Amino acid sequence: MIKRSLLLSLLLATGSIQVQAETGSQPDLAKAKQIAETVCAGCHSADGNSQLSANPKLAGQHPEYLYKQLSNFSSVDGKAPERVNAVMNGMVAMLSTDEDKKAMAAYFASQQLKPESAKNNDTIVLGQQLWRAGDASKGLPACAGCHGPAGAGLPVQYPRLSGQFAEYIEAQLKLFRSGERANDPAKMMRMIAIKMTDPEIKAVSDYAAGLR
Repeated sequence: MIKRSLLLSLLLATGSIQVQAETGSQPDLAKAKQIAETVCAGCHSADGNSQLSANPKLAGQHPEYLYKQLSNFSSVDGKAPERVNAVMNGMVAMLSTDEDKKAMAAYFASQQLKPESAKNNDTIVLGQQLWRAGDASKGLPACAGCHGPAGAGLPVQYPRLSGQFAEYIEAQLKLFRSGERANDPAKMMRMIAIKMTDPEIKAVSDYAAGLR
């Protein structure tokens, strides 16, 4: 029990340091943990390892990216949120301050991801091709260019996709393609997704889920 508590403390400290360096403040991780257990757990699980593919795994995600998404779900000065989702817009409204968002981002980033796996052997080749090389014939860039060869992503703009639910990645790509999700910088993901067919989206989503 002592070892487990020590490990949790170290993980929480890591997430805290990452966000503190980015924002210049110390997140209240104890408060974030309480919110995760009472508010977020129903959809994402208390440790960020969602059990439902419609809800993304948050554990191990970049804290900067999580903070951006929480901010995008928020309504500012009565204006519509940049990222519209009926459930998340309501949930994020319960985070009363910007510091709460930073703390939640740090908390979930510090949790250990329990990754998903690729499930469709028939699409591995196509998924790998799109991930590593894209499709030059239609101006489709390689996913690895932004999300990394192993799907680790980059803080702020490019999320970690390795181990994420394939179904969730697929759904988000389709939302970008339709324009229903529009919080990508410079329309980057919308411009990419609009060039992808349903089979390509499904293949690369499944491939990303199996990356480590």
